[in-house]
Amino acid sequence: MATFVRELREQEKAIGVGGGATGIERQHAKGRLTARERIQALIDPGTPFFELAILAAFGMYEEWGGAPAGAVVTGIGTVCGRQFMVIANDATVKAGAFFPITCKKVLRAQIIALENRIPTIYLVDSSGIFLPLQEDVFPDQDDFGRVYYHNALMSARGIPQMAAIMGNCVAGGAYLPVMCDTLLMTEGSALSLAGPALVKAAIGQEVTSEELGGARMHAAVSGTIDFREPDDPACLRRIRALAGAMGDRPRGVFDRQPPAPPAYDSSEIHGIFTNTPAGQYDVRDVIARVVDRSEFEEYRAEYGLTLVCGTARINGFAIGIVANQRIQIRRADGPMEFGGVIYAESADKAARFMMQCNQHLIPLVFLHDVSGFMVGKEAEASGIIRAGAKMVNVVSNSVVPKITVIMGGSFGAGNYALCGKAFGPRFIFAWPTAQYAVMAGAQAAKTLADIKLKQLEREGKTLSERDRDALTDSIRRTYAAQMDAKYAAARLWVDKIIDPAETRSAIGTALEIANLNPDVPPFNVGVLQV
Repeated sequence: MATFVRELREQEKAIGVGGGATGIERQHAKGRLTARERIQALIDPGTPFFELAILAAFGMYEEWGGAPAGAVVTGIGTVCGRQFMVIANDATVKAGAFFPITCKKVLRAQIIALENRIPTIYLVDSSGIFLPLQEDVFPDQDDFGRVYYHNALMSARGIPQMAAIMGNCVAGGAYLPVMCDTLLMTEGSALSLAGPALVKAAIGQEVTSEELGGARMHAAVSGTIDFREPDDPACLRRIRALAGAMGDRPRGVFDRQPPAPPAYDSSEIHGIFTNTPAGQYDVRDVIARVVDRSEFEEYRAEYGLTLVCGTARINGFAIGIVANQRIQIRRADGPMEFGGVIYAESADKAARFMMQCNQHLIPLVFLHDVSGFMVGKEAEASGIIRAGAKMVNVVSNSVVPKITVIMGGSFGAGNYALCGKAFGPRFIFAWPTAQYAVMAGAQAAKTLADIKLKQLEREGKTLSERDRDALTDSIRRTYAAQMDAKYAAARLWVDKIIDPAETRSAIGTALEIANLNPDVPPFNVGVLQV
């Protein structure tokens, strides 16, 4: 685990350089700060920046030179004592252009802001859509236009938004800052629906960038901007002054007491957890190193033993935990049950527990290390599909904040039942050992290889034993790469990969953010299959 974490930190450090030394020098030569320098100047000194999706686009777009962090930095920081979502284009990466994943990353940040009522600051410095990939950025429901849709929703719901144009802001991207409550702009920046070259081509008019959409013009003539600032530092100081004047809104209804550290060292999780297929560990030992005082009130401790449910506190907040148990156990009526597998009675227990948490306004935390639901004659006779459907129904209709941590495997319908990305978790974190797939690697690789071999046989091709082994190995390697946590993070299936020792602090931060939203709708699950 230490090796996994060290490799992760090294990769994050490399990504943090953005477009590299040349891109940084080019940005500085314009008298501008980089995205990360702007964020550090914006947030309160000595406070952390909870960066999200730093691994976005990891291993992607290599034919275009890559897009480190998806060409945009997003995360939560403290500005004048108040938490803000910060979205900052990284102009050192392709001039801050929007790749498909850039768009998805901005949308995910806005969704987090919407769900949790987080005030948002946009630091705009982008050349617009990355034209070679425009078909994957522009037209669909969850593409570039959705950013403005979210701008409008956030404004209507009273979520403050401030935008600072600190470089390029042209074409359709110009609408984003103008749809915010407050708009700032630095000298030398550009805000226009078309640049000088496009204007000349479209209407034959020759005009400079400053005349067309400079800060002075928008401050004195068009009246579009609220504040004209000489440079980045002055602009960031102004944002801080404006943020400091904001009033506080009501907080959430979730119970919180003074926090207390666990009785056990969180770093011991490294030695407790095992991600080997046959490995076993007691998930209660993990929980004891995450929750306040290591106190855990287990729910129905003698029933449905492959899922552990119960209440605890993290950072003082009351929470309900639903976690996979990874040790083999013997039921009271005799049968053995495999760890990490959801059986009918476990699903029934978890559904009932989650309903109670919703009734009592207790946020839910899901700890994944799941192989899936049990299969076979006995499992079907036990009503496994009915019980699983009930669990999925309750997860879907839960109204309290849901926070998901994928520790190991997250396979098949087990991912769904434990609040995978499709089921609306407020935040979804992963350990470096997390694995995502419709089924575990060995079974999937064998199934895929069998399908490919039968296809070749139908085409009249005969493979030697060596060729068959080589094909199987190739499929196994490809499938393994696609299960990797970094593959998931690159595609925004998770918000952040964390060191297991940081699980408590990550969940604590997520709970503080969730508590900014005081509205909890009525809980109703509709028809349950009982």
